[in-house]
Amino acid sequence: MDFTLTSEQELLRDSVRALLARECPTSLLRAHIDDLGAGEPLWAQLREFAALGTGATVDLCLVMEQLGYVAAPSPFFAITCLYAPVLAAIGESDLDAVLAGEATGTVALAGADGAWHANAESAKTFVPDAATVDLVAAIDANRAVTLLAAPPVRRIETLDTTRQLYDVETGVPGTAAGVISHDALSGVLERATVALAAEMVGTARRLFDMSLAYATKRVQFGVPIGSFQAIQHKLADMSLDVERAWSAVYYAAMTIDAVADDRHRATHAAKASAGEAATRAAKDGVQIHGGIGFTWEHDLQFFIRRAYGAEALLGPTGWHHDRLADLLM
Repeated sequence: MDFTLTSEQELLRDSVRALLARECPTSLLRAHIDDLGAGEPLWAQLREFAALGTGATVDLCLVMEQLGYVAAPSPFFAITCLYAPVLAAIGESDLDAVLAGEATGTVALAGADGAWHANAESAKTFVPDAATVDLVAAIDANRAVTLLAAPPVRRIETLDTTRQLYDVETGVPGTAAGVISHDALSGVLERATVALAAEMVGTARRLFDMSLAYATKRVQFGVPIGSFQAIQHKLADMSLDVERAWSAVYYAAMTIDAVADDRHRATHAAKASAGEAATRAAKDGVQIHGGIGFTWEHDLQFFIRRAYGAEALLGPTGWHHDRLADLLM
């Protein structure tokens, strides 16, 4: 399989990277803690990429990886990776407005157990950005999709301050939009899982880059701490994990685009690999930074929080390992 990016994909990646370097400094992450509206100007810039919601998975992952690198406080994941594909699967006419960046939405699916599967519960949990989007697409036990405008929501206090999750009461009047098939819903969730894994690779790479930079500048006993073998081993392991996860993610993205038989296995491998890379980068990164890595004033915290928050969403690493075992045995 050829992992080489096309010139168009390189342009997409580089354009998003430049935009985020300009529009998403860490000061925005701090402002977003107290003011959820602080991220709105960033979304205004990211709207032009909303059409990736029904585009190639590889292209979507290229954008998600860059969003993870800056821990962008944006509803891009909810709108582009969840809401738009669900509307596409049921043939909803509002899809065009979403892909044009003119309408926003999210998906309410997980019940009290936190698992993302169709269920009869009227209270859905872990719904991303439910308070800031136009509509919530609620999916019931029969996979019927109902579009809800401003349903009752309760913010969930999570480790990650850059991605807002909510409990949503879906037992309220809404607009019936259709029924999504079992295969289509599974496809949406697999694609979203791989996109989230790409975001985690970006976050892991940012943690590695920050740790490497600190190790070259921090001097102890008259030499940079990066000259110590223990630090070198940690950095080498972090780098290997990131590269392995990158390969797993883009292989999974390619299998989804090709509707290959091993796309289910590849999806679980991608999320598990990205979870391992992100959590290792968080643990070793904070150790390399020493005491300063634990402080509120240092920006490392935002990427540690993002790493652990994303690892738990759409199934933690252990759950994906179990699913892999089910497929292999």
